[in-house]
Amino acid sequence: QVQLVESGGGLVQAGGSLRLSCAASGRTFSTLSLGWFRQAPGKERELVAANSRSGESTYYTESVNGRFTISRDNAKNTVDLQMNSLKPEDTAVYYCAASGPYSSGPYYNTNSYKYWGQGTQVTVSS
Repeated sequence: QVQLVESGGGLVQAGGSLRLSCAASGRTFSTLSLGWFRQAPGKERELVAANSRSGESTYYTESVNGRFTISRDNAKNTVDLQMNSLKPEDTAVYYCAASGPYSSGPYYNTNSYKYWGQGTQVTVSS
């Protein structure tokens, strides 16, 4: 069982930056693929950024590529999402997610994720 707790959301003006952090419980952190999802009102949850189990590969959805950076620290059991040049359309609830240990599913596939945090609100004002 993996428990995830996000922090760092808030209100920011367009063009600003926020850093989200997710702390995970358990001893299997280095065996997990990790991702950040978001869900805006009336829209489906989408995978924003993901990091492979090895940490060597990353995925970004096109709309955030070049603005967001996902990073993991296996020693601290944390995964962060640095968000720069924020836009009003980035407004959503952001969720940290993790796969099961040694999951065979691709890290860039939504269906590979099994564990979810409670979500943190990010609001970007224009």
